[in-house]
Amino acid sequence: MQSPVRAIALSLLLVLAGCAGGPVSTDGDGRMPLGTETPTPTAAGASTPADAPPSATPKPDAVEAEVIDVVDGDTIDVRLPNGSEDTVRLLGVDTPEVHAENDPAEFPGVPDTEAGRDCLRSWGERASEHAKDELMGETVTLSFDANEPRRGYFGRLLAYVHVDGESFNYGLITRGLARRYDDSGFEYRDRYGTAEEAARGDGVGLWGACATESPETATETPLAVADGGAPLRIETIHADAAGDDRENLNDEYVTFGNAGDETIDLAGWTVSDEADHTYTFPEGTEIGPNETLTLHTGSGEDGDGDLYWGEGSPVWNNAGDTVIVRNASGDVVIEREYDG
Repeated sequence: MQSPVRAIALSLLLVLAGCAGGPVSTDGDGRMPLGTETPTPTAAGASTPADAPPSATPKPDAVEAEVIDVVDGDTIDVRLPNGSEDTVRLLGVDTPEVHAENDPAEFPGVPDTEAGRDCLRSWGERASEHAKDELMGETVTLSFDANEPRRGYFGRLLAYVHVDGESFNYGLITRGLARRYDDSGFEYRDRYGTAEEAARGDGVGLWGACATESPETATETPLAVADGGAPLRIETIHADAAGDDRENLNDEYVTFGNAGDETIDLAGWTVSDEADHTYTFPEGTEIGPNETLTLHTGSGEDGDGDLYWGEGSPVWNNAGDTVIVRNASGDVVIEREYDG
């Protein structure tokens, strides 16, 4: 009879062997050659409610790897524990393309125009930069899905990436840097869909910058047309700061974006809430094309895309409020309500 220790060791070797191989060759149509598919891993752990975020805890079949290159927002190259290198396609997400043409039809509300495609490409570049900032050179944990094979059509590993105790894949959705990848039956599909709908409804990330048409499942993001036709948008309203709001005022913020191709001069414009707390943008405040500007409630030194209101207590109500933006003439150009 085989000893339990030897059996466990053999199982671990088999798991690593399934992930450590180099990229698999494909047929001319991109499909895996017959017989090369890796068996689907067994699901682990109890089920969780469909509206709950996916667990940041990797599954028992997880493998550690070092990120050695970022191809784009949803594809990375890694070095596995045995020294071999492999390419990982992040499961369940699809960031805008940077190496190919984007199809706006894949992103609800984004118009099928040159401007729509250009906007998606700029957000694909942002997603790539985010991946580089968060993953490059890091040791991450790869875990796999019970409903998907270990490798896709092009021989790449299909995996969830966990870093610093968080699911990087899911974070791309909540930050508005990716859509849910719909051509997949992955087990977190419903939860990723719920997160995407929330991001679209709140105009987060690419949804606030690129989506000018209002799909049935999303709320159109208000925009202000400044001189030169440059649209100012509210991209993110982060009302609920981590921990005690009163002790973490700079994690309460509103992020604005310029989706146009002209710089917007915000000097003299104001931001206020329903209780008439008012912030006035100082002289010299500009936001360039495809740039963002974040207004934090607390105190700090303005610069590098961050402004500080200087309030000593929270401004934005966690249960819901209205962000009101007026131009230098006092005209309301954005009035955006949000729920807690």
